[in-house]
Amino acid sequence: MRRAHPVEEIRAAERPLLDAASAAGDPDAVMRRASAGVAHHTAALLRERTGGVAGRTVLLVVGSGDNGGDALYAGAMLRGRGCRVEAVLLAPDHAHARGLAALRRAGGTVVERPDAPSGGRSRGPGRTPDAVIDGVVGLGGTGPLREPAATLVAELAAAGAPFVAVDLPSGVDADTGTVHPAHVPADVTVTFGALRRAHLLAGPACGRVEVVDIGLPGLPAGPGTLAAPHDAEVGRDWPVPGPDDDKYSQGVVAIRAGSERYPGAAVLCTSAAVAATSGMVRYVGSGTAAVVAARPEVVCHPTVDGAGTAQSWVVGPGAGTDAAAVADVDRILAAGLPTVLDADALTCVAEHPALLRAATGPVLLTPHAGEFDRLTGGWDRADRAGALRRYTAGLRERGVDATVLLKGRVTLVDDGEAAWAVDAGSSWAATAGSGDVLSGVAGALLAHGLGRDGAPSWPAVLAVVAHSRAARDAALRAGPPGAPIGASDLLAALPGAISRLRGSANTSR
Repeated sequence: MRRAHPVEEIRAAERPLLDAASAAGDPDAVMRRASAGVAHHTAALLRERTGGVAGRTVLLVVGSGDNGGDALYAGAMLRGRGCRVEAVLLAPDHAHARGLAALRRAGGTVVERPDAPSGGRSRGPGRTPDAVIDGVVGLGGTGPLREPAATLVAELAAAGAPFVAVDLPSGVDADTGTVHPAHVPADVTVTFGALRRAHLLAGPACGRVEVVDIGLPGLPAGPGTLAAPHDAEVGRDWPVPGPDDDKYSQGVVAIRAGSERYPGAAVLCTSAAVAATSGMVRYVGSGTAAVVAARPEVVCHPTVDGAGTAQSWVVGPGAGTDAAAVADVDRILAAGLPTVLDADALTCVAEHPALLRAATGPVLLTPHAGEFDRLTGGWDRADRAGALRRYTAGLRERGVDATVLLKGRVTLVDDGEAAWAVDAGSSWAATAGSGDVLSGVAGALLAHGLGRDGAPSWPAVLAVVAHSRAARDAALRAGPPGAPIGASDLLAALPGAISRLRGSANTSR
């Protein structure tokens, strides 16, 4: 499990290392170790992009903090490997003095920042650099890039220069993961000791994230920690039949979805549940004919009350929001079984909040951003994880045993105590009906049993990972770089994605 921590925890863990280095008379010892990691990964990027290191040009964009010092020391090390290294000092009077001295001793050059008057020094890099090291701001930085950094970064990005960010891309907030319009579009982010929350929340802006060992002790999970599973962990926990299992012991999921008029949601949701586990799927709704035609193994029932024994419920996709639909949501929640609320059921809950307060079992809500807006009455989209925690904690305070799965390129799962972030690696799953597939998978996993902590959160995480891998596989069916998909394509790729997740568990042992 990868864990990402808030700034406060990172700084507290770093403090003893920095104090020990200062006491030993070498205050930059930790910084140089971090810089060696930056230099190493910059050299790797240069080899990937240009085929070599020596003779390549590296530009340092240097702010006034310790990240600027990291960049300067890294530049000195790259100069020692034969790179031409130039540094733009955004705050010349506040640049890290010892790092700057090291760069100059190594033969690095300080170039004028673009908006400064010429004073005999060169006006700036003469051509597009082979790599740019972002040392503008560090963990304490918030908000967008400011001038002149914003213009310089925009021009370099437009010219196609690849960026290596020190710790975090400047213009990305460390704790919230907010990506401001003016930010460094990192190809590689090199961080130190442990992941920061933004590395999971803002993965697309961070590029490939590399963690450099600087002697930081292992950080325990705290209230602000985010987790992200490895594929092998998902594969190990995916339910498969044992020698004594039957269709009932593997979990029976009941699904109230779709209609005769809109049968697609019913077909997608039930088919996904069938693909997810080897248990049994029951269907309730007026889309029976389409469901049986697509999946004859699904057992169909005319009403919720007549659905028979189940270990979990899924309600909502294409099920409507009229009085009858609201009554079905109420009946299902009152049954006390783990329940997935998706799509129309979320609208019912938003319009009738008392429905959730009557729930007697664990509930998994699976909104996209617009549905979450209806549930909350408005939320801070710049701080997705914070808004999600506040909403989930509020439900818990009202006695609702709720976990919320907020969909997106980076999907978040929060049960009020623990939180996960799953980066799909792409947005191929952003297609109509994709959510119906996800809710079917999640419902089937809940029928098999709750997670390690007795909550729906871990099965929800498993479902998100498998769903994202299936979307990627479907998009790449004809080979990279991929092609647009529909929910049916994603569904067809689901068994193969689950198989590969299980295979990754076997190979990791």
